[in-house]
Amino acid sequence: MKLFSAAMIAAALLAAAIPFVPAKAASVEEPPGFRLSDYRAPTPAGLSGAVTLDTGGVRALLERGGTVPIYVQKLDRSTLPGAPWLLSKPFRQIPGSVWLPNVGLGAPDPATLSWFEQHLARLTGGDRAHGLLFYCLSDCWLSWNAAKRAVLAGYTRVHWYPTGVDGWMEAGLPTEEAQPLPGPPAP
Repeated sequence: MKLFSAAMIAAALLAAAIPFVPAKAASVEEPPGFRLSDYRAPTPAGLSGAVTLDTGGVRALLERGGTVPIYVQKLDRSTLPGAPWLLSKPFRQIPGSVWLPNVGLGAPDPATLSWFEQHLARLTGGDRAHGLLFYCLSDCWLSWNAAKRAVLAGYTRVHWYPTGVDGWMEAGLPTEEAQPLPGPPAP
């Protein structure tokens, strides 16, 4: 019995000495098109044509100025005339952000696409070299889709923040209550 106990203790000590290495998440490849569903899922490491940033990079970018942070969290719309956004709870965003709901959907309706393009032109003063930063939540394809859409529209200083407002808050950085811009005309 003493031999068994000593062997168990030795095994436990050996196991404690071996560092635990968590399994690495499977790499997600960058798709050729837009993500069309299951938006809350692991995203690619980057986006062709855009600069992918971590929290420190976003903070430095915003401190330098010249970049518009755009929050793209999805919202449902009312069936009432004018189809206002339905805010079921308060949302938080990086200070100074503009909230353009639903522009990160994989296949938005034509009115939403036009609304997105109009706001990008307004926010950048028509300068396609003006900085744009797209974010949502962590593991959210909406910001990836929106950033890709801006790249394809010819914007040359597109930034993507994959951990989004979740990463920002996790770092203890300040947020503000998010208010979506009035939506496009109801379809």
